[in-house]
Formats: sequence, structure tokens, C-alpha cells
Amino acid sequence: MKDSLKPGLTFAFQYTVPENKTVPYLFPEAPEFQVMPNVLATGFMVGLFEWACIKMLTAHLDWPDEQSVGTGFTLKHLAATPSGLTVNVKVTLEKVEGKKLSFSIVADDGVDKISEATHERFVINAEGFNKKVAKKREEVFEKFSNFGLPPRTLKAERKTGINQAVDLIFFY
Repeated sequence: MKDSLKPGLTFAFQYTVPENKTVPYLFPEAPEFQVMPNVLATGFMVGLFEWACIKMLTAHLDWPDEQSVGTGFTLKHLAATPSGLTVNVKVTLEKVEGKKLSFSIVADDGVDKISEATHERFVINAEGFNKKVAKKREEVFEKFSNFGLPPRTLKAERKTGINQAVDLIFFY
């Protein structure tokens, strides 16, 4: 983290909402979302706010070796924003407590104030973080790659025919 990372920093960001950032696109596999209004989805708004904070931080971190991850959010979604409107996001860094960063965020769409939020991020070493995530993934897939059963080995005396095929599908 650079010495320039201090409370009081501000950042402004604009984003024109495309249709694919509206509620029906949030989880395309969810039929309930498919019948909802084509307005900026709260889930995409969270992502937009994280993006604005990340853009703010890159000049104040040893980017890309140092990055940040979101660790907390409170958000009020105050008004609907249809696609085509531009969202104006204003971010303020409120606190720096070691590697923990706290932000306040306000946004409007040129017509209404659409959101007020607070957000926390934690500064990470990207390489170390990615190694931990890879190890976690490896451990989980190793544990469950055999449906939670202990590993088995092929033996020459194994059964033949359909039983062997089923064993191979389910145990290897």
C-alpha cells in the first residue's frame, strides 16, 4: 500500500446501464428473474460499486501485486434505473485500518438518487491469495472426486462386463 492511501480520498465513476445488467440477466437460469422488470439489478449494482472502489484503489496500491477483495456491504437501493441511463457513482474512502478499507458510496442516475452504501475491502497480496484459493479448490476436489469414498485401485482380478464398467464410472 502506498502512502497516498488515506481517508478522504474520493473517486467518481460513470456507467451506462446496458440491458444485460438488468434483473432478468442476473441469474439467467432462474425463471423468477425472467419475468421481473428490466432495471439495474441490485446484484449488478454491488458489482458496479466494487468496480468503482477497485478503480479508485489501483493508483494507491502496488497494483497488480497488491489487490483488494470485498468483505462487507450495506446497500440501500432507493430507485429503479432502466437500461440506457448513466449511473454516477461517488466513492469516498472513510477509514484505513491496516489492510481493512471502509468506503461510503452514493449513486444517482441523473433523475433520482438510486443508492447509498457502505463497503469494506481488504488489501491482499494477489499471488499468496491465489495460491490459497487454488489449494482450497484442490483439497475440495480431491476429497470429493470419488464421491467421498476412499480411493480404489484397479486390480487384474476385477470383475468383467457391466459391473466393471459401473465401478469405473463411479469409483475412478
